[in-house]
Parts: sequence; C-alpha cells; structure tokens
Amino acid sequence: MPRITERRRVANRAAIVAAARRCFSRDGFHQTTMPAIAAEAGVSTGAPYKYFSGKDELISEIAGDAFRVIFAPLERAVARGEALSMTDLVRASVTRATDASVVDAAGDDVPVDELLRCAVQAWGELLRDEAFRSHAQAGFDEMRSRMADCLRAGQSAGITPADLDIDQATRVVMALLHGFVLQRTAFGLADTRGFLDDVDAVFARVSGSVG
Repeated sequence: MPRITERRRVANRAAIVAAARRCFSRDGFHQTTMPAIAAEAGVSTGAPYKYFSGKDELISEIAGDAFRVIFAPLERAVARGEALSMTDLVRASVTRATDASVVDAAGDDVPVDELLRCAVQAWGELLRDEAFRSHAQAGFDEMRSRMADCLRAGQSAGITPADLDIDQATRVVMALLHGFVLQRTAFGLADTRGFLDDVDAVFARVSGSVG
C-alpha cells in the first residue's frame, strides 16, 4: 500500500478537526463521540486516532484555535507595542469575534460562531482538567502582561490616565471580552457597534466621576 503523502495527511487531519468542531459546536463536547466525529468527517472509525490520542486532544486543539482567533487582533496590537487606552483594548478584543468567518491554518474558511461556541464550552473544561486550566492560565497571564505594556505606553503618550491601576484595568478588559463572547454566543448579542458605544459611554462616565 503506498504511503500517504504529507499533503494528504495534513488535509485528513484538517478534515477531522473541522468535523470535530462542527460536532462540538452543534452537540457539545461530552455528547460527541469519536465515532460521531469520524462519521462527520467521512472517514473510518479508527482514522481520527491516527492523528489524535482521543477526544480531549481534539478539544484542546479546537479550544486553542478558538482563543487564538478571538485574541488575534489584540495580539497584533500588543505585538506592535502600540500606545493604547482601555477603550482601544476592548475594541481590539472584540473585533474578530464579530466576523462571520476566518481562515484557519489549512486555508479553509471557519465560521466564527462555531469557534465561539467551542470557546464558551472550553471554559467549563477548565473546571475538570487541571492541565488544560494551567495552560489557559498561562495564556491569560501572558495576554494581560502584554496588554499592560500597551496601557503603560498609553500613559506615556497621555491617552491613558496616569493614575490608572494597570493590573485592575487589564483584568476588567479581559472580563469585558469574555462577557462579550458569552453574550454574543449564548444570548444573541448582534449589535457590536452598540456594545462598543456603551463601553465608551461607561468609561467616559467613570472617568468623569473619578475626575
């Protein structure tokens, strides 16, 4: 039997990931079986095990994909070391979550709604899987650290209040991002522009009252 080519191996793996993402999004992590994923992908029951040790590895990969998509615009902003305000950070955080689809590493279109539904489910996995929680915590802390650098640059540029508590600010921005994802996914929040206008209004009111 001829050996599978690398291109075919990558394509097979991507098809299994896409099938798992559809199943997880539609039926949930724990209601989905590996045979169901294989059937969705149109491959033999044993085929997914050639690429993944089991369902937990697939959950981890898809959850990672989801959070990378969510944080991509914010990561680009902080990677450039831009001087940002809290409002800038919130806007960068929710930008990708409003798209209809994104392109994955295999060059295929992926519905953002599928990824967000998987992201919301992944938060529940943090409560049962210590290794998964530790990995997520490391990413959470790293992102807050990089956001803090941008806010400090914003303080130097005069666009962020000099007396702003940076640690508190990054925690609030992350909470707003998570809350937005949950509202968009679970409760049908579609008016992103309205949400951002509300954020601007609340931040302006708080800044004014403190001042």
